Amino acid sequence: MRRAVLATTLALVAAGCAGDDRRAGPVAGAAPTRVATTTTPQPAALGAASKRADPPSTLVESTTTTTTSATTAATSTTTGVTATMTVTTTTTTLPPWPRSITMAFTGDTLPHSPLWRRAARNAADAGRDGHDFGPMLAELAPLLEPVDVAVCHLETPIAPEGEEFTTFPFYGVPAEIADAIADAGYDRCSTASNHTADRGPEGIDRTVEVLGSRGIGQSGMARTPAEIEPQVVDVGGVGVSHLSYTWSYNGLSLPDGEEWRSALIDVDRILADAASARERGAHVVVVSLHWGAERVHGVTSWQRRIAEELTAGGTLDLIVGHHAHVVQPIEQVNGTWVVFGLGNILSNLPTNSSWPAATQDAVVVTVELAVGAGGAVTVGRPVVHPTWVDKDAGWVVRQVDAELARDDLTAGQRGRLERSRARTEAILGDFFPAVESAEPAEPAQPSESTPVAG
Repeated sequence: MRRAVLATTLALVAAGCAGDDRRAGPVAGAAPTRVATTTTPQPAALGAASKRADPPSTLVESTTTTTTSATTAATSTTTGVTATMTVTTTTTTLPPWPRSITMAFTGDTLPHSPLWRRAARNAADAGRDGHDFGPMLAELAPLLEPVDVAVCHLETPIAPEGEEFTTFPFYGVPAEIADAIADAGYDRCSTASNHTADRGPEGIDRTVEVLGSRGIGQSGMARTPAEIEPQVVDVGGVGVSHLSYTWSYNGLSLPDGEEWRSALIDVDRILADAASARERGAHVVVVSLHWGAERVHGVTSWQRRIAEELTAGGTLDLIVGHHAHVVQPIEQVNGTWVVFGLGNILSNLPTNSSWPAATQDAVVVTVELAVGAGGAVTVGRPVVHPTWVDKDAGWVVRQVDAELARDDLTAGQRGRLERSRARTEAILGDFFPAVESAEPAEPAQPSESTPVAG
């Protein structure tokens, strides 16, 4: 999102992310085993401020501000001197209710070592030092730029400054991945994952620092206890809180007394955080969960139980998930949309036969949310845009449908894209963008959460 006005208020086994070409064997580590409108959402009308501007420190409800000035003159009867005084009046206009926003979500961003080396080549080819991951994510911009809030999942910490980069099983990736994330049009990332603790507190600090320096908000890591508390961002007069939790840290522990540095999936905690977010001004609460069984398209019994418990009271408006490295279903649970698994938006998987071809597939999920004058939140039916990582082209994330619309593809390229689309369609085809027809489609009824205080 480039047009949103954002304001922030502070109010066991290694997982199978082994996409490094030096160590690509199968990995255990699955979580414990345990589906509105159908058109592609359009962006809400927002202020013209860039998302790269430093956010103010309090929640700002306004989106339109008019400033007028009036000048008066007075002449002193004793000195004969004329003085002028200008009075400036600022009037703030809120957008009318209901207020609508659009959001986009993607799954695991997992920069394995082959991707660093390609990013270093990209930079060198441009005559620069460092790494350039930009070409890998650039083709997502047409989907991400128009929405009001685009959310990534950065699964790996950024390596502390001056330290070596590391790959599976304990990741620490180049800071330039944040530049690519920002340039593609993302506004924030979820960061709680089974790799959160891979590089210790220093990796957490560096990740939050680097993302912030690129104008990217995040949830799931913290440098201070206050930073892990629910935050609220103002998007066109709608207060949005995005929370992030993970199923595990792969057997690692956060330092004693610093358990606040990230957050594990715990139903009571998540619901308490959501209630706190509402108290801090959130109209909309979205939760990112790092969960599920690796390589498995199906929803586990544990995922389903957690989803049912989290949605039972209507406290949350939307749940999005990642970690399985393949796409998983989208369902309504207790009337709340749950996107169980978004797949790998960027990684080096698959690396061997133990990893299915579907680990190259992912989706961009877009959704429209509307808030009524009384605080009722209406969440539109999610729309799925399939993607595929083109490893042969330098790990470029392709928009599958846009690519298939081209007339200059080779038979091999078209075949790979068609197979990727078919794999994703088998799981999420009901949520693909509606095909335009002469007859207008009858809109489905949206899901609605419990009204909250405005």
